[in-house]
Amino acid sequence: MPTSLFSPLLVGALTLNNRIIMAPLTRMRAMQPGDIPAAMAVTYYQQRATAGLLISEASQVSPQGKGYMATPGIYSTEQVVGWRQITDAVHAAGGKIAIQLWHVGRVSHHSLQPDQGLPVSASALAYVNKTTIMGKDGQPERVACDTPRELRADEIPMLIDSYRHATMMAREAGFDMVEVHAAHGYLLHQFQSAESNHRQDAWGGSLENRARLTLEVLDAVIASWDPQHVGIRISPLGKFNGLDDRAGEAMGLYLAEQFQQRQIAYLHLSEPDWAGGPELSNEFRQHLRLRFKGVLIGAGNYTREKAERLLNDGLIDAAAFGRPFIANPDLVRRLAESAPLNPPRPELFYGGDEEGYTDYPFLT
Repeated sequence: MPTSLFSPLLVGALTLNNRIIMAPLTRMRAMQPGDIPAAMAVTYYQQRATAGLLISEASQVSPQGKGYMATPGIYSTEQVVGWRQITDAVHAAGGKIAIQLWHVGRVSHHSLQPDQGLPVSASALAYVNKTTIMGKDGQPERVACDTPRELRADEIPMLIDSYRHATMMAREAGFDMVEVHAAHGYLLHQFQSAESNHRQDAWGGSLENRARLTLEVLDAVIASWDPQHVGIRISPLGKFNGLDDRAGEAMGLYLAEQFQQRQIAYLHLSEPDWAGGPELSNEFRQHLRLRFKGVLIGAGNYTREKAERLLNDGLIDAAAFGRPFIANPDLVRRLAESAPLNPPRPELFYGGDEEGYTDYPFLT
């Protein structure tokens, strides 16, 4: 019998009502100072609580992990209080929510860093692009990222500990799970890729060394909770944030084997086509499935038809939708009824107030 997007799914310690996941979506609306989730985020997440699982916007694990203006954190007491209002609201609506743990690495600017310092990365190699900061007029401003400094080996234990601390804070904030962000050209991905990691120590060189930070972070997160409450997101074969990882198949498959050994709740695969890359081949999907036997979530330009085709081919267990959830708080119902979708307003994706955030209409 064909698997339906609308059938329940056991993910680690959770039973989801359906297999439609809300992907993590940066919206840049956290209160300042302090990177605290805003009150309007309570409404935003509760509106979308019919998803089988909401994955929160990426949230920095420390002040150093910040790369864009007004993104929330998960390391302070004030942030925990803000997130607790959101998780309580999602639970009251019958939903489940994970938080995505984030360190941007070199995708940052000194004005976003503690003491105006340089961002850090695997190596002192520039991300030749821009990020968004708060301009002098209080409006978002695009500025070039700074060339990072190489993260020292003696700083890595403290970095790993920031993920451990963030996991404990996420538990206190009432989240149902955590997701480690190891994709999209951010810090953990910068260590994974030979393109951005030129280190000659135990954290660089061989594939195993380049994967080491991702796996040690994952182990710290698991130790702070358990594997059944932990997922991870990777993006092999994609081109994201100045990191061209089209040669990343071997790393993706190696990581999948390591995740399987740790028995984590899910592997979230961000596919390259949403960012202009090619679709993943069925051959790669099959190799990944052989190495990771747990719940596999696919994300990237998904439609109901694509999701159900891959579900029924046994290549994914759930599908994550990003931009469709921005514009359609009732996306689950719309997909179930094959109803038309609200068009998104990209000019309101980042920063601002309730407009383009909580004011998209529901089906009547």
